[in-house]
Amino acid sequence: MSNDTEETAVKADKSNGASSTPMIELRSITKVYSRGKEELEVLKNLDLDVPEGAFEALMGPSGSGKSTLLNLIAGLDRPTSGSIKVGGIDPTGMSEGQRAKWRSRNVGFIFQTFNMMPVLTALENVELPLLLTKLSSSERRKRAEIALKVVGLADRMNHFPRQLSGGQEQRVTIARAIVTDPKIIVADEPTGDLDRKSAEEILDLLQKLNKEQNKTIIMVTHDPAAAERATRVHHLDKGALVN
Repeated sequence: MSNDTEETAVKADKSNGASSTPMIELRSITKVYSRGKEELEVLKNLDLDVPEGAFEALMGPSGSGKSTLLNLIAGLDRPTSGSIKVGGIDPTGMSEGQRAKWRSRNVGFIFQTFNMMPVLTALENVELPLLLTKLSSSERRKRAEIALKVVGLADRMNHFPRQLSGGQEQRVTIARAIVTDPKIIVADEPTGDLDRKSAEEILDLLQKLNKEQNKTIIMVTHDPAAAERATRVHHLDKGALVN
């Protein structure tokens, strides 16, 4: 989040739409996994541009390569061949340590499972990514508090995961994803474990982050209603884009 005031952190700038500048550039991406002597080609010579400030969805049947593609964009994995640039930077040539540092500064993660530490409060869970920074404990706390306010959980900061609903837990994970002010947010089935009302609230929040804070969001989903919130939907089938 911004180092300034909470107002700066949540300031609406509705003029910030998706620009023509690619935030994500994938060229001729192929990903092959080896299982013994067998090779499985998960992605096949794939090209993709995602503009800065876009909210785009990835859809397709199970095994089509959606999560693999998301992991490559997020720097969690490397392609077998091809090039990736995120914000003009190619993370694939970095060491594991360099990529970890790059991810912590540039990518926010939201998963279907909330991955919260049950012994930590919501505030402490949101602070976790900041432990990799040189911020003081008071600055870490301030940023975590602002992130929780952004997602509407100012009154749940000291609650433990067991004291939160599923929708509230996912809001905490979103706060954790944005607390480092990343350039992009990758979301893998973020509404998959939620009831429809909670799912709609989470999608509202993602749209707000996209429109008001100009976050570039890439979301994998099986849910057509979730995909409708995106400004563009990509369909994957057998490792290739079909739209």
